[in-house]
Order: sequence, then structure tokens, then C-alpha cells
Amino acid sequence: MDASIGLGPAHKKEIFLKDYTPPDYSVDNVRMLFKLFDDTVTVIASTDYHRIDTVTSKNLVLNGGPFMDLVSLKLNGAELQKDQFSQTDHSLTLFDVPNQFNLTIETHLNPKENTRLSGLYWSGGNFCTQCEAEGFRDMTYFMDRPDVMAPYSVRIEGDKQDHSVMLSNGNPVGSGDLASSRHYVEWDDPHAKPSYLFALVAGNLARVHDTYKTINGDVVDLNIYVRSDDVEKCDYAMQSLKRSMKWDEDVYGLAYDLSVYNIVAVSDFNMGAMENKGLNIFNTKYVLATAETATDTDFDHVEGVIGHEYFHNWTGNRVTCRDWFQLSLKEGLTVFRDQEFSSDMTSRAVKRLDDVRTLRTFQFQEDSGPLAHNVRPESYIEINNFYTSTVYNKGAEVIRMIHTIIGANAFRDGMDLYFERHDGCAVTCEDFVVAMEDASDSDLSQFRLWYSQAGTPHVSVVRQRDGDDVILTLKQMCSPTPGQIDKKPLHMPIKVGWVGPNGDTLRPKLHQNNQEQSSDEYVLMFNKSEQSFRFSSLPNGCVPSLLRNFSAPITLQTDLSFEENLHIFQFDSDAFTCWEAGQSLASQSILGELSLDSVAEFIAAVGTLLDDTARAPALTAELLTLPSEIIVGQKQDILNPEGIHYGREDLIERIAHTFKERLIELYYELNETSSGEPELQMNKGRRRLKNVLLGYIGRLKDGEKIVCNQYKNASTMTDIMAAFSLITSFDYPRRDRMIADFYDKWHHNDLVIDKWFSVQAQSPRLDTIETIKSLLEHDAFSILNPNRLRALVSSFSILNQRVFHNTSGEGYQLLADMIIKVDSVNPQTAARLISPLGKWKNMPAKQKNVMKSLLNGVLEVKTISNDVKELVLKSLRP
Repeated sequence: MDASIGLGPAHKKEIFLKDYTPPDYSVDNVRMLFKLFDDTVTVIASTDYHRIDTVTSKNLVLNGGPFMDLVSLKLNGAELQKDQFSQTDHSLTLFDVPNQFNLTIETHLNPKENTRLSGLYWSGGNFCTQCEAEGFRDMTYFMDRPDVMAPYSVRIEGDKQDHSVMLSNGNPVGSGDLASSRHYVEWDDPHAKPSYLFALVAGNLARVHDTYKTINGDVVDLNIYVRSDDVEKCDYAMQSLKRSMKWDEDVYGLAYDLSVYNIVAVSDFNMGAMENKGLNIFNTKYVLATAETATDTDFDHVEGVIGHEYFHNWTGNRVTCRDWFQLSLKEGLTVFRDQEFSSDMTSRAVKRLDDVRTLRTFQFQEDSGPLAHNVRPESYIEINNFYTSTVYNKGAEVIRMIHTIIGANAFRDGMDLYFERHDGCAVTCEDFVVAMEDASDSDLSQFRLWYSQAGTPHVSVVRQRDGDDVILTLKQMCSPTPGQIDKKPLHMPIKVGWVGPNGDTLRPKLHQNNQEQSSDEYVLMFNKSEQSFRFSSLPNGCVPSLLRNFSAPITLQTDLSFEENLHIFQFDSDAFTCWEAGQSLASQSILGELSLDSVAEFIAAVGTLLDDTARAPALTAELLTLPSEIIVGQKQDILNPEGIHYGREDLIERIAHTFKERLIELYYELNETSSGEPELQMNKGRRRLKNVLLGYIGRLKDGEKIVCNQYKNASTMTDIMAAFSLITSFDYPRRDRMIADFYDKWHHNDLVIDKWFSVQAQSPRLDTIETIKSLLEHDAFSILNPNRLRALVSSFSILNQRVFHNTSGEGYQLLADMIIKVDSVNPQTAARLISPLGKWKNMPAKQKNVMKSLLNGVLEVKTISNDVKELVLKSLRP
């Protein structure tokens, strides 16, 4: 995009990685005073600066936003005159400052008017901050960039009754009473941190307390702060935190480094959670959980996100990003760490399939559209727009590939070396890769292209038999993405195994680099446009098991026949390749690419899963779950949502009717054994399988009775939601009554009512558009709450392919209207609504024209924000 394009009411220039320069000044320490009142907050920030030796400029340029009032400005205690500084909407420049000095700035804020939920804002009766990425500059003028790190000391003053709890980063070091029924609390964070990790929370909150003894023998106070009504919903989060701390010690030798670890759950939050040093602020969605109010998936998310933010203490806080282009340095690495943690806490195979599904559903679509970008972007206008699946999920896959290439032991050595070299520093993705190279004596120079080259690589595999040998020839290519036409070959690890004609695992010999290896699984180092690998001692009828454990984030095309894919589906020991074969056969069935006889064979193979007692129930559930309409749609050049929907429904109904008796019999068997606590994996697996079976049963003529009975009698939210989602999707006679019943029963619980909105938004019924319009006017809906907005609008536009892409264009119009409306109060959240309209290239001409027209209509709104305008402009790129 042209850097000269003016975006939004306030012009912002495009920022480029190639233009990075170190800061002119460093910060020795920051002392902050927050005076909290009912409607306003006074912030006094006292900062010690000194000029870097190599810098000649005597001007100090600070970041600042238009959402605060500057009250006073003092340099070394003396008030600055108007000719000593200049001020714009986004900066403050001090002229001719000394080499070393103290700067004290007083500002006034109005948090209750802050609907952007960035900086200091008001949420549910509490003051709360969100400073990542650039929220700190909305509280005071500062060098608000990640490579400016300093220790912080903070004093908070507030009313005893209104602000009984006042928290900030680090350790509590003092407290006391003040006049007029006010009090103060002081906090000290001895670890140098960037301003984006600053945090403050104040209000009337209840505390859930526990302790943890680290491997160093230190006892850490663990606190979760929530509304008093939510105290009973915090136990799982607390236990997840303790498991996270133990796991990081066991796996990486990393112990916590403060005397207190605080978590606060707030209901209004743009993100999932924030890793502020010692004071994590969470969306309530990822803290509050009981079996009565949260599904098993919710419990998994709580544990994963709790772990993610805790793991940031080292991969993000102790070692942070030099600049925002390096965002995946902390996020991709920490997603990998939380995935591994969750794998160790649950089923590794099922967790891997969940992660692959997430990557394909969101990141693969991102990579194939106009918003495709590098894991390490080259430029941005609004950094908030790069908190994407590419940076997070694909970034995690890049880390996973390094782990695969160099091995687990060398990876651990590389992590140790990374912390040894860079603890307390702001560094780059390159620094991380270098530590891995040095620890493993490897050359990852070509591998670095994963950080700088956008798009999903496509790999084809062709076999050639030569006597008892089989030669696998791999070819890779990557389609052009915006700004990148020519793609270079990537270095990727491709895991391969072989399944014998009888379903046994083979151990052929691999001839590579003048060496001969023998194993039941190989990692092929594929780093050329075309490359061949020779395996010997392979009998006729053997089948290659390719891309085991999804060892690289690619799309794969093979020369496997229908019969060979069916063989892999039935016999492969690798969970991913077994599942992938089934997904491929199901997609071909849905798209009408298989003969009727082949579809019947596939359905028969699916039926054998119902009697396989050797496999874990959760994995059986995965193998019985057909690919989503989104995943199937990725196989079409021009999307046909209606055809995919009917093709998928037809396959589900054929399976349901073919195995009706066994489905119902097994359902009831599981229904008797699937109760129990959510953290018990066997119970979770049985519930998962039972509810997959319910999805088939719900399509049967007499299935409504079983579905409705589960809804009425279920003891867990997992079972309630499984039934409720089916009830909302079909024309059951009791549908409307049960939708009303659900709301009446749960209207007091915000997170459960989010589910109520979301399930209705995903209903494939053609009257769903009218339902959504009515829900937008519902008393329980508010565009000011990101959770509620995502539950209704994002669930519809992202997940409901059939109705969103209806040829009427009503779904597109609804989304465009919401983008404009939300942008007026919360640009970050509005920008995250845009991507479904950017998928116009793969739509038929009628839908394509409507989508482009609506995107252009958003651009015509004079008050549109930089956040939204940047993504709309990119979405319209040819």
C-alpha cells in the first residue's frame, strides 16, 4: 500500500520495518501517581531520561493521544513555557533538553467516556487498563515503544468504598489511609519492562487466594480478583495457573520471579487476556468456569489462556520485542508453549487436531486472501490490525518446525541460551533463531524465509516404484500474495511413515546424504523446489503416511487413490494422517467427487468406528466429525456455500440412517458414563463422542425427542449446548419455546447468554438474518461489549457460511452496517469484523460485486477510523 495514503480523521503514516532506528533516549525509572475520582483520573508521571551517547538531537519526542488533557509539564522541577515544547494530536516534543533530566507530566483522563477499551477505561464499576499495543500513550506522554524498558513504581489513591482494591504491576510495598475517606496503595516492579506491560485495576472486587512454592523455594501469593458473584467460578482457573507454573518449571526450568501473581477478570475487554507483569487482566470468558455454566471446550480455553499469559512472564516480559514487527517473537513462541502445555494436560493427539482445525479455519483463509501478510510484517499503519492468526497460530507452527528440525533436546538448549543472552532485553525474531542455531549447530538461514514470506505453501507428492524401492518426489510452490509475486523455496520438515498392506507399521530404509536410516517415521528435510527421497524394502500395497502430526503448515496434494486414503483412515497409527484421510474423503463426498459406490465404502468405514473400543473416545469423536463448511469451501475456486451445505447435510443424514440403531445404542451407553467433573479426561472424551453421535441422531425422524430430552435433563453446559445448537438449527416444533426457555434460565449469566446469541447466529436456517436483526435490538445486546458483539456478529459472518453468503446480500449489508456503527465507539473491535467481506475474490460475480461495493461504502464514511480504513483498503486490493 502506498505510504502516502492519508487514513482517517487524523493522518497516520505507514511504518516500515526497514526504517527502524533505536530510541534517542533511555529511561532509568518511571514513578507514577494515579488519583482516582468518580468521573476523572489525574495521572502524574515522573520519569528520568538520559540521552544515548551516539545521539546528536537535543529534542525529546514523546507519544501521546488526543484522549487526555495536558495539565502541567515540568523539567527538573521547573514548569516548561509554551516556546519550550510543541504538541500535536499524537506527540509532544520538548526542545533542547539536557543530556540527563527528570520530566514530570500531569494529565487528566475521563475513563468513563473511553469506549475504545484502550488506555485507562471503566468496566463494570472498575477502573482498568489495556496498554498493548499503544494504550499507554493515552494516559501520559511517553516513549511508548517496546524497546524502551524501565522499572516502575506506582502509587494509586482512591476512595475506600469505591476502590477497596487497587492493583498494579510488581510487588505491593506500601498502603495507608488518606483524608476524606481515601487510601493509597504502592507497587514496585523491579524488572525493567516496556510501557505496553503497564497495568492498573481499581474497584470493589472479591479475591480468590492460593499460594505456590517455586523450585527456588519462594512462596508466591496467587490471587484472582472477580465480582463477588463470580468467586465460586474461579477454582479451575486457579488450578490451571498452578499447573502452568509447575509445567514451566518442569519443562523449561523457569520459575516465577515476584512475590505475588494477580489475575483480574473484566467483562469489557478487546482481547482474550493480557500478560502485564505480575497483573494479568483477563476477559471473564477465560477465567470463570463451572460445569453448570461452561462447556468442556470452555474449560480447555481457560486452561490454555491462563497458561499462555503465565508463560509470557518469560517469553514476552523478561524477554520482549524490540519493535512491533517482532510481535510473533513473543506471541508465536508463547502459543507454541501453551499448545504443548495443553497437550500434556489433555490428549496430545486431540489437541493437535484442534490446533490444526483452528489454523485451517482462520489462518489459511487469511493467507489466501487480500489480508495475507508475513509472520513478521514489513509495515503497518495500525499495529492493532496485526494481532492476527498469522502472527499467533502460524507463528506457533514456525516455532514447532524449529522444534522438529533440531529436536526436543536441542530446542531446550536453545531456549536456555535465548534467556541467558537476552533476559531483560528487547530483541528480534532473528535473535531467537540464532540462539536455536547456536545451541544445535544447525543452519537455519533458509528457514528464516518463514518469517518474511507470506502465503500457505502447497506441496505435491508423487511416487515412483523402482523394484523394492519407492521414490517420493516432492514439489513446493506458493501462490502470490499482496506485495510478493515471486516465492522462494522454504525449508520445511515433512514427517513420513509407511503403512503395510495389512495395516501394520513398516520400517523401510531411507537413503539420504550417502547415509542409510531405518525407522518407523522419518523427518524429510525438504528445502528445494523439487526433491526426491528413496525408500527401500517396501512391499507392494504399502501406503505412505504423509505430513504426520501436521509437521508443516502447508496444503498437501498426493497421488493416493481412494482405496489408499481409505486404508490410511482405517489403519494409520498417526492421529493426524488418519483424521486427515477421513477429512479428505468426506470433503470429496460432500463435493460430489466420489462415485456412489465409493461414498458407500467410506460410510461403511465410518461405521466401524462405532465399535472400536481400543481408540480413545475423544479421538473417535474427531474421526466421526465431518469437515466444516468453511474447510470444504477452501477446496473450491469459486465458493458454493449452498451446495456445500446440502452436500454436507446429505452425508450426515446418510451416515445417520445407515447406523441408526448403533448410534442410538452407543449414545445411551455413553450417556450413562459421561457425567463427572470437566477436568477428568475420560469424562470429557465420552461427552465429546456422545455429542458427536447426538449430531447424527438429531437428523433422524425421531431424533428430536432424544435431543430435547438431553437439553432438559443435562447436568453439564457441554451437554446443554450440544442439544441447544441442534434445536436452533432445525424446525423442531418446540424450537421457539426452548430458545425462550434458555434465555429465561440463564439471563443472569453474561457468558452463557453469549452462547445463546452465538448459537442462534450460526443457525443455517434461512430466517437467521431476521433473527440476528431482532437480536441486535434485544435488551441484552450491546455493541459496547466486545464479547457480545463477537458472539452475535462474528459468529454469523465467520462461521455461518450458508446464510452470510446468501445471494440476497443481506448478510453482507448487515456486517457493513455493524462495522460502521461499532467503529464510532471501538475502532479495534470494528476492524476485526472486516475480514469476511474481504473474501470477495472467491465468490460468484453477484456476491463479489456486492461485497466490494459495501467495502467502498465503508471508505466513504468521513469519520472512519485508521484501524478500519487500513483493513478495508487492503481488502479491496486486486
